[in-house]
Amino acid sequence: MKSVDWWSVAVVGTSVIVGGIVLGTRPTGTDIVAGAVAIAVFITAWFTLGRRHPPGSPAAIVFVAVTVVFAGTVTLIYPSLATVQCLAFPLVWTRLQLARPGIIASAAVAASVGLGLFLGTGADEDALVYALIIESISFAFTIALGLWITTISEQSDERRRLLDELRETQAELAALSRDAGVTSERERLAREIHDTIAQDLTGLVLIAQRASRDLAAGSVAEAAHQLDSLEDNARAALAETRALVASSAPPGLDDGIGAALSRLGSRFERETGIAVTVRADDAAAVPRDTEVVLLRCAQEGLANVRNHSGAHAASLRLDNATAATTLTVTDDGCGFDPSLPSPGFGLDGMRDRLALVGGTLDISSSAKGTLVTVTVPA
Repeated sequence: MKSVDWWSVAVVGTSVIVGGIVLGTRPTGTDIVAGAVAIAVFITAWFTLGRRHPPGSPAAIVFVAVTVVFAGTVTLIYPSLATVQCLAFPLVWTRLQLARPGIIASAAVAASVGLGLFLGTGADEDALVYALIIESISFAFTIALGLWITTISEQSDERRRLLDELRETQAELAALSRDAGVTSERERLAREIHDTIAQDLTGLVLIAQRASRDLAAGSVAEAAHQLDSLEDNARAALAETRALVASSAPPGLDDGIGAALSRLGSRFERETGIAVTVRADDAAAVPRDTEVVLLRCAQEGLANVRNHSGAHAASLRLDNATAATTLTVTDDGCGFDPSLPSPGFGLDGMRDRLALVGGTLDISSSAKGTLVTVTVPA
């Protein structure tokens, strides 16, 4: 049951008890009328003002004023009804909530009940002392209890505010995490497409051009050989594409990175005519994620040899050690200046891919060739 319903029960119950006491002790006279009017106004004010309007509103303030008058009136009619302040004090405090208005309203209740006690018990010096003592104690206790409850309420509000902020922050972090995940996935797909499909398509173009030249020269047998290579490379590109769509490891790694590099070198040699030497150390087991990174870096390294170096020979070397696995790609081409910005996506893609596994990329180049060193920690 909500707290406001309990307040309604308390208001109605207190009014019924007060009415019974007034009727039982003042069977005739104006006291009955005054008591009945006070009770009726109090109940009506609660259900129309105090219960329906938020704390601190003008309607709530009017209800507090009615409560102050009601407490003093019934105490004047029958001094023992000063106990009604046990309801009046918390009632006015909760209708105002803030500490300063609550203290002022409590002082008004104490003054009203004290005045009722003073007048109802003889209006003499003893009545004044009695009223002052009773209301001073009641007011002090009310202020202590009210301030304690207000502090708890303020702390609850602060915790609620912090909880709302935490939820908002969690929602923002979740949105940022989703955005970061989308961006990361886009970058991953861009690297995969560049290192696989784009390179495969480039190889297919080169083989098709070579087959066209052979046909134009009348070398039918050589053209047929190029067409066989074209079919094999197209199948390999299709397998890479399917693996990319399935977000799985690239095909051809089931028998290890060494065998995959050997096949890559043979395929590259058939496509380009550039002699490729492969030396792969499979003595130590390499995790599948590391194998994928190494294979992609080898593909990109050979693609750069094909596209930019003008080399006649190249080599792939894989060395497994306890601390790290190292892949080197070398060629005898014209070289380039590694300090200059790279116009393409390849080298940056290699660095990004290596960063995901804590690896590094080192490049040294001269007019006699280029050495690309990929290091992935164990």
